[in-house]
Amino acid sequence: MGFVTGMLAGLQRRKIDPQALLASSGIDIADTARRIPVASYAKLYNLLNRELDDEGFGLFAQPMRVGSFEFLCRGCLSAPTLAEALQRACRFLHVVLPDLAVSVRRSHGHAELVISETRKLSDNPDDPGRIFAFEWLLRLLHGLSCWLAGRGLALDSVIFPYRKPAHFADYALIFTEDSRFAPTVPGGTGTLVAAFNANLLELPIRRDEAALNSFLDGAPGKITTLYRRDREMVTRVRDLLRAALPETLSLDDIAGQLYLSPRTVHRRLEEEGSSFRSIKDALRRDMALARLAKTRDPIARVAADLGYADTSAFYRAFVEWTGMAPAHYRRQWEARQH
Repeated sequence: MGFVTGMLAGLQRRKIDPQALLASSGIDIADTARRIPVASYAKLYNLLNRELDDEGFGLFAQPMRVGSFEFLCRGCLSAPTLAEALQRACRFLHVVLPDLAVSVRRSHGHAELVISETRKLSDNPDDPGRIFAFEWLLRLLHGLSCWLAGRGLALDSVIFPYRKPAHFADYALIFTEDSRFAPTVPGGTGTLVAAFNANLLELPIRRDEAALNSFLDGAPGKITTLYRRDREMVTRVRDLLRAALPETLSLDDIAGQLYLSPRTVHRRLEEEGSSFRSIKDALRRDMALARLAKTRDPIARVAADLGYADTSAFYRAFVEWTGMAPAHYRRQWEARQH
């Protein structure tokens, strides 16, 4: 839900009620414990762009008019390599999105995609709209790069210029497990740095005009669903862990059920920017939030059903996820319903 809150920040600044758009997308913004289907998120993305005639969600000093993403894609399509495509993207975004400067650096086998504020997007460095602006542009450029190259491209690490947001645990699935947070000084400007293997820049562009026409059907919201298959192993591991609860499976157990070696499972998860532990923690967190919000089940029972042999271990994990005890979270959620 944190991604939806950020996406709607531009509407809130303009005092526009988002309820009609949320209803059309099937999203209940008050239900903070519920996970949002990716298709619903993509639908809201496109509806909001059309409502504002702004693919930048009303978050920047000048609108990024509908059609900008298409021209970005067309400008990159004829590039020989990903390096040249990204350079073209940087130049195009300089014209249509002057509030954020994008560049690519390369040194000693490593490359960095850099997104910097040219003016502060908010007086509050942790403003949801500012956070979403960085999340959105990184996902846009990363997703487009994956599509142009015809394969998933792993990010080694990302440094985000704000404090760890409430939904930071999802960064491991969307960006990379090595997601770090370096708060920007209030009143200053910040820089995001995404690191990856420099060899990826030499990948040839594998898309043509016919592929682009198909890709643009549902774009730019479609970028949020791109390369879900680059999370195939993450999804399979998560499904197996969920099905086994309250039994807790080990990496060896999972590998056996997939008829793979533990090393292979570990490597594939790493390529998808995740790990066995982060998947297990995220699954438990999501299920815990839903159970505490939707049921009156005792906390000890919730802990046991999630595979915790010791309720105190569940308490510690929950505080780490949310910053509050399970009982406090439940009371807070109930208070919002009345």
